Amino acid sequence: MKNTYILLYFLLKPSKITLVILMYYKKLIKKLMLEAVTKINIKSFFSILCSKLTIKLSKLMSKGGTNFPGTVALKLDKNVLKTLTKNYKVILVTGTNGKTTTTSMIYNLLKESGLDVITNASGANMITGITACFVSNYSFKNSKKQRYAVIEVDEANLKFFTEHSVPEIITITNLFRDQLDRYGEVYTTLNKILEGVKKVPNSTLILNGDESLLGKLDLPNKTLFYGFGATDDMNSSIDVNADAKFCKFCNTPYKYEFVTYNHLGKYFCTECGYKRPNLDFAVTSIKEKTTSGSYISINDTDLYVSQAGTYNIYNALCAYSIAKELNINDDIILKSFEKQQSSFGRQEAIDIEGKKVKVILVKNPAGYDEAINTLILDKNKVDLAFLLNDKYADGTDVSWIWDVKFEKLLQLDTDRILVSGERLFDMAIRLKIAGFEENKFALCNDFEKLLSEIKKCNSDTIYILATYTAMTGFRQFISSKGYANKIW
Repeated sequence: MKNTYILLYFLLKPSKITLVILMYYKKLIKKLMLEAVTKINIKSFFSILCSKLTIKLSKLMSKGGTNFPGTVALKLDKNVLKTLTKNYKVILVTGTNGKTTTTSMIYNLLKESGLDVITNASGANMITGITACFVSNYSFKNSKKQRYAVIEVDEANLKFFTEHSVPEIITITNLFRDQLDRYGEVYTTLNKILEGVKKVPNSTLILNGDESLLGKLDLPNKTLFYGFGATDDMNSSIDVNADAKFCKFCNTPYKYEFVTYNHLGKYFCTECGYKRPNLDFAVTSIKEKTTSGSYISINDTDLYVSQAGTYNIYNALCAYSIAKELNINDDIILKSFEKQQSSFGRQEAIDIEGKKVKVILVKNPAGYDEAINTLILDKNKVDLAFLLNDKYADGTDVSWIWDVKFEKLLQLDTDRILVSGERLFDMAIRLKIAGFEENKFALCNDFEKLLSEIKKCNSDTIYILATYTAMTGFRQFISSKGYANKIW
């Protein structure tokens, strides 16, 4: 047993205190081994144990620990996910935009219905983060209780999960250009997802029917589609910068009965006859859209989506579809949607000395344009902040900002334009070209400066549009200042 402690010490290595902790838990480890021997193999046991210790140490040292514990587990046992997910019915959420919000909506629906459910709420959606989520919720006690797991998974990491576990449901939200340096164009993203889906023919697929890339996938899986019925405020022309404009079978430009946003809508090909599939779940009316949410009907059931924008209607529609597939009744769905709160950085409202600061994650032209379409509904005086980074999680190629319609924001009543992030000068140039007056700009080299400028704003509402690492960095910074709860 002594050799085991030494092995764990050299594996984790954060400090000499690790060895002390392991020796302290010596009796507990022996007890756990005896309990686990009838449940899992020794390799999985040590993998999970080391990962759990890593989580505890990370918390003690305030290191977060959303991915590294999973790295430890997978390094010791590459098949550990098979053990970890054994008693779970897993719902996987993937796609370009809307993963975190949709995952949160589904999770809350299942909780509201009384089901025992876990989720990777931090948004750590790589296979290491997902593994860490299951490890943190794993018990060595020989329990056979059935649980649910609602898991957000990165498009390229889906295949690593389905290699070891068969999910109950896989849902794909949409496919847009995103992180061009990592994914390339939309067909590359689609192929990465399909590589994972093809490993699990018994999983149910719940797909966005308005996404032309997701029709006729030629898969054996049970497949259900959700999408929009025609509503009054939609047009039939697709934007020149839209992503999947050409038929995936014959390359003819699609025609549309209506477009919801970007290339999503009721599409059809005049050449080969490919068209949107029949919908199992549909938005049948949109009664009102505001900067706070939308009043809609799905399959003629009236409900309120407490997050603004067409993209959040899609997220709610996806969650509704999964709830109905799981036989959750409408009363529970309505109650859950009414209680739904924004995930961190997804239209999250933060009070900074009496000012409402709304943080909105933006990471590609499609999502950015939809965020802008939501902001311009606000007829009050507002100020704007733009945060642009170019780290791996943001995409190192920031040329995509030239495809965003920043010009629409000129119709807002705005006095201050705050710009920050690693690529603040790229963003400032783009905004100046869009037509914003130079005397409104404040360039902020760090978050201290940004916070100072926010406090100087005369408007009661400041919208912050930020790429992923800029959003998480700013979120952690204001948490350290006491303006928001810590996430990690």
